[in-house]
Amino acid sequence: MQIIEYLHNIDIYSWQSITILILAGFLVGLINTFAGNGTALTYSLFLAMGFDATIANGTPRLGVVMQTLAASLSFKKKKILELKTGIILGIPTVLGSVVGAQIAVSIDKSLLEKIIALLMILMLFFILYKPEKWIKGKNEAESKKMSIIHLLVYFLIGIYGGFIHVGVGILLLFALVMISGFDIIKANALKVFIVLLYSPFSLLIFMFHNQVEYAVGLISSIGNLFGGIIAAYFAITWGGNFLKWFLISIILISSSYSLGVLDFFYNLLV
Repeated sequence: MQIIEYLHNIDIYSWQSITILILAGFLVGLINTFAGNGTALTYSLFLAMGFDATIANGTPRLGVVMQTLAASLSFKKKKILELKTGIILGIPTVLGSVVGAQIAVSIDKSLLEKIIALLMILMLFFILYKPEKWIKGKNEAESKKMSIIHLLVYFLIGIYGGFIHVGVGILLLFALVMISGFDIIKANALKVFIVLLYSPFSLLIFMFHNQVEYAVGLISSIGNLFGGIIAAYFAITWGGNFLKWFLISIILISSSYSLGVLDFFYNLLV
């Protein structure tokens, strides 16, 4: 396709490339803070620009650190973020992310993407089956202690996040609402903070293995930063119902892409 060919040959330091990277980073910051799976955009963009899959997997994590830092500060300022809970849940997630990043080069990414697409469709069923949980959560969420099972779930999510990161926000939202019982607004703030906790650790592993393109990642992260700030503001202002339907939209689009449904319909049309 002409667009892919254009991106593949573009000068990384041209104003066109910088504009595309910042705009893409901004959209990723919005999507990741609202729901998740926005990193799929920069992952695909870096592949189209000619970087191999390992670079495309490692580089977006620079922007993720920037956007989650900005959004977490915004949520904390609005008194939405519960730091103590975030740290407790973040510990197993961080440990899992280190494991996931270490094995990132040895697992078939395409297979894992298919699995996560199926899991997201399963999440969609629960969202639609009992939508009130995504708005109110469980009444006992504030007082109940986290069990070993809960911590294991976050450890496994951390493994996935350290491995590929794409879609980890949706997994965290699902766990925080459907398993831990938080309402979607608090869960969204916790999700962002947990990602902030684990992202530097997995980033360091990719940096150690020379799988980060710093110039591209830093340019893109400018957009991530502002996208995270704006999304954190509107996530609080627009409330849980907006977040629920935004999440459903992201799940449908990303799952359709991962399972090849969009390609199927595209081929029918052309």
